[in-house]
Amino acid sequence: VHRLRSVDNLFVVVQEFKDYQFKENKEDALKDLEDLVKNLPWTDPLKVWELNNSLKKKKTKRKKPNLQSTASKEKLNEDGEEEGEDQKDASKEEDCAQNAAGAEPAGSQGSEKTEGVASRSGGEEEEEEDNEQLDAKEELQAGSGRETKAGDGKTSEGEAKVLKFRVTCNRAGDKHSFTSNEAARDFGGAVQEHFQWKADMTNFDVEVLLNIHNNEVVVGIALTEESLHRRNITHFGPTTLRSTLAYGMLRLCDPQPTDIIVDPMCGTGAIPIEGATEWPSCYHIAGDNNPQAVKRAANNICSLLKKNESKESSSSLGIPLDIIQWDICNLPLRTGSVDIIVTDMPFGKRIGSKKKNWDLYPACLTEMGRICTPGTGRAVLLTQDKKCFAKALSRMGHIWRKAQTVWVNVGGLHAAVYLLKRT
Repeated sequence: VHRLRSVDNLFVVVQEFKDYQFKENKEDALKDLEDLVKNLPWTDPLKVWELNNSLKKKKTKRKKPNLQSTASKEKLNEDGEEEGEDQKDASKEEDCAQNAAGAEPAGSQGSEKTEGVASRSGGEEEEEEDNEQLDAKEELQAGSGRETKAGDGKTSEGEAKVLKFRVTCNRAGDKHSFTSNEAARDFGGAVQEHFQWKADMTNFDVEVLLNIHNNEVVVGIALTEESLHRRNITHFGPTTLRSTLAYGMLRLCDPQPTDIIVDPMCGTGAIPIEGATEWPSCYHIAGDNNPQAVKRAANNICSLLKKNESKESSSSLGIPLDIIQWDICNLPLRTGSVDIIVTDMPFGKRIGSKKKNWDLYPACLTEMGRICTPGTGRAVLLTQDKKCFAKALSRMGHIWRKAQTVWVNVGGLHAAVYLLKRT
């Protein structure tokens, strides 16, 4: 499950309430949340948490099969979530497959702490299909859900080490009488009493998640410490795309071995770097007109090479990726020489402007059409300036036809990923 590439955060569900009735009065509502703690089936989720920790400590390449057994027991949740305070995306366990390209706030407006909203358009099913078998969707067995005594928390650890924990609450909806901080505080107090754990906001062993979305409440235990979308990027620019969304976009165009994949507006290089790590049998070329962006991308590639070196001490492998400074409207590439184009177009908010996009988009599409192989070439383009894109595309019918549109949330902005086929 840790190998899923389009997932931001993993957690195991302790219990899920589809229609939780909050009391009107704030004190009562919070008291109810406190009382919830001692009635939750903590035993199995904590076992999964322990298993997850034992895998993490080994720091070896994780083998999927040993998670298989737990996957069938638990719903392993992949949730495209940042830890933004007022975060909208309470967990969508059932949609983990769809969450593929969906929940990644990206590119041109993506701020680091954002709300992920899972997009559920049909587009993502295929992105995750080969991971589906991991997300066995059985409910937690009711039988195993008996109360655990406060003592269990210690004994199950083998030694009487007092665990440190924190509670993170993500709340969305306007009908609640309390804030997410109050809920986390009171729920945390009850967890502390129940398990005799110690609260610690920074050096915690266990992170308990309390996701409240209108009347839906999900209690979970986090399995990832920091969002997985930051995996390959060390030098961030103003509009760095999240690796998770970059992966989803690449996945959409189904790269085949020996394909030449170009990102003509690569920014800090999130797409080509993700591409080169996950599709090493393709050749990736990236470029940008901004020297600063090219420099950042080069730095990201360097840190990735260093990381690979330390891992594979015997032989350091390069990555099939080149980065160049160039002009999108005049690419130094031969006509029809490129199989796939994947890029995050300027939204016209932080970089460029909506007005410039009216000239830029048609010019981009024309030049991309020139370098792309007729008949088999394909492009996956992300933009939030949908009106401008649609207009530019409508004039390009002789070069590009639209095969699919996937709606995504990019840092709170409603954006679209377009899959285009070269005519």
